[in-house]
Amino acid sequence: MIVEDDPTVLTVVGDYLRAAGYPVAQFADGDAARIALSADVPDVLVLDRMLPGVSGDELCREVRASAPQVAIIMLTALDSVDERINGLEYGADDYVAKPFALRELQLRIDATIRRARGATTSVSPFAVGPFRVDPARRRIWLDDHEISLTTREYELFLFFLQNPERIHSRDEILREVWGWSFGEASTVTVHVRRLREKIEPEPRFPRHLLTEWGAGYRFTVQESE
Repeated sequence: MIVEDDPTVLTVVGDYLRAAGYPVAQFADGDAARIALSADVPDVLVLDRMLPGVSGDELCREVRASAPQVAIIMLTALDSVDERINGLEYGADDYVAKPFALRELQLRIDATIRRARGATTSVSPFAVGPFRVDPARRRIWLDDHEISLTTREYELFLFFLQNPERIHSRDEILREVWGWSFGEASTVTVHVRRLREKIEPEPRFPRHLLTEWGAGYRFTVQESE
């Protein structure tokens, strides 16, 4: 689904993605998109932040709360680092600034769909410390409680669970989880912060998802003394 108020961008992106084989629904304002989303949830939502009616930010928050499995890609002219971080903190998985290459957008959508549908289905259920994982169902539990994760949060946490006690740089995480050979490091920072809010008793003082200053992040089940 594409939600974009610029008619040229909406038409060009929609036609390009259809030619690439994707079924596409298009909407020019947030109100129409909100109604459509209440009836049919897409795999990927390409969402402009500045929309008439319901804003893209508000629509992002609503979709993230009701359908965490939807991958949300913000598509916007607001391209400063602070604006990118704001968009990610509203719940977006990815952020593409205008002007952009159609091929880049398609490759990011391709990577999102590929990882969501086939990357982990062959992995058997496993446990790491208090966390239990069912990759085929894309579900993770902490003790007896299921953790509600977005698509990207799940993929990020799965990566850490499968590679405990190793330090991973932000560039490595972007490459292995997002499938990018380059990108904005703040994307990883925001997602790690969101993940800590869901798995840590006190996110400001994490026990499991640790920052290794100057190097990256490390996941551990050993609680620090």
